[in-house]
Amino acid sequence: MAQKRPVKRKKPTPRREPREERPAPEENSDVIRAEGVVLDARPNTTFKVKLDAGPEVLAHVGGKLRRNYIRILPGDRVVLEISTYDKEKGRIVYRK
Repeated sequence: MAQKRPVKRKKPTPRREPREERPAPEENSDVIRAEGVVLDARPNTTFKVKLDAGPEVLAHVGGKLRRNYIRILPGDRVVLEISTYDKEKGRIVYRK
């Protein structure tokens, strides 16, 4: 009869310090929040949005709106997040 091998036990892992929490998306300084009205629906879920401040921006639909199939039509009021690096493009994050 074959002999059984002894079972190797793992050493317990040492406790680590908790990680620092990530900042909430609203605290991110690389985006500008603005409101506007959708002027035109374009291909690939992009929209032309006229901001309350004046300029027109090309915007795409954000992740939660896309995942929950929220429809956006011309004339809807929306909230945008505009990048500080390219002020002519944005992401629609909320439909009012």
